[in-house]
Amino acid sequence: MSGERYSVPASSGQSGWLAPRSAGALAARLAVPGSKSLTNRELILAAIADAPSTIQAPLHSDDSVRMVAALTALGVQIDPVEGDSPFGPDLVVTPPGGSGSVGASSSGLHGATVDCGQAGTVMRFIAGIAGLADGDVTLTAHESALHRPMGAMITALRDVGVDVDDEGRWALPFQVRGRGHIRGGEVVIDASASSQFVSGMLLAAPRFDTGLHLIHSGSRLPSLPHIDMTIECLAHRGVHVERPSPREWIVPPQPPRGKTVAIEPDLSNAAPFLAAAMVTGGTVTITGWPAHSTQPGVMLATILHDMGARVTRRGGALTVAAGRGIRGIEIDLSAASELTPTIVGLAAFAAEPTTITGVGHIRGHETDRIAALVGNLRALGGGAEELEDGIRVLPQPLHGGVWRAFHDHRIATTGALIGLAVEGVFVDDIGTTAKTMPQFPDLWATMLEGNDAE
Repeated sequence: MSGERYSVPASSGQSGWLAPRSAGALAARLAVPGSKSLTNRELILAAIADAPSTIQAPLHSDDSVRMVAALTALGVQIDPVEGDSPFGPDLVVTPPGGSGSVGASSSGLHGATVDCGQAGTVMRFIAGIAGLADGDVTLTAHESALHRPMGAMITALRDVGVDVDDEGRWALPFQVRGRGHIRGGEVVIDASASSQFVSGMLLAAPRFDTGLHLIHSGSRLPSLPHIDMTIECLAHRGVHVERPSPREWIVPPQPPRGKTVAIEPDLSNAAPFLAAAMVTGGTVTITGWPAHSTQPGVMLATILHDMGARVTRRGGALTVAAGRGIRGIEIDLSAASELTPTIVGLAAFAAEPTTITGVGHIRGHETDRIAALVGNLRALGGGAEELEDGIRVLPQPLHGGVWRAFHDHRIATTGALIGLAVEGVFVDDIGTTAKTMPQFPDLWATMLEGNDAE
């Protein structure tokens, strides 16, 4: 979806958030809040578990607040308790059922109206469990998110016996007529538009009467690490998913166990901070970097190294230091498409062009990310081309101007990254970063000050 909606008007840059320009090489060490993807998966599993759970160091952001509100509306009790995270309290989640049985009335959920905001995980994951409720569940979203793909999810839910009334839209808003249980069985799904369709079904499947046998039929499956993350979260709660083939999953009818779960830092949200080291010729360290992770952001160490950085790990921290310059690369980012905006911002300063492929599905995120990135770069004098399945960045000297966020947190943080080296870049809506990191402007300022933000 390119075109007028994504053309960026010429501007003197007199409105919005002035992205601070770095006065020199950075030397910063900081922590970032918890993973949105893990937080919202664990909230769903805790809500349908056989006993209460404690989620330690969860993310507190617009997306996770939407998930908490959705589950609370469905009858789940979620209480904040004091924890060790500097970014907010832990959460104790008490499911309304908790009997441990599978089938009718096992979840204890009830009907409600759920506003998903802009959160893809909320609309796909809540849809998965909505049929377990006794009563109708109406799902809607922010106007800017009503375009997001939901057709494959609606089809899959109907195939496992859920009554969904979407009035032929194949999109939000729609109503799930919950009957207190979901039959389950074999489902063939095309999840080419989003791996969240697979995760949404897998997360709910332990509470299906007969479990789930899910088969992906599409030509590609984006963001595979997020599916691995879902499987790992289930396994930690005693639900072991079989994988007869790379595109096939079998989930037994076995309720997840209530557990205490610690949330990792959001590695994808760390991306603009680590890239900032390369843009400024300095060093940035992110603390709490896990030794093993299913988050796509774990790929940053390799990607940034390939683009010219020196990357080291020591004492549970990842450090990125600028090398002799930024190199252009050719990369398939299908497994970590959420990193695309940051890599595009970094590529704008590279010595050679960069070609990113495998990310056509990000046209269906909060905005058409490919069109938005190309339009923004061109508005600042940069070179960029839309590809059918990606984007090509042709580095050229940049100048100041308005960087439009298009209600997209990752587009907004890319504007901040560009502004480190370009005077007069104004991000029109830095507040959209609250979707996954409300602290972003403050953490960005702390990084520039070189302070320790642990």
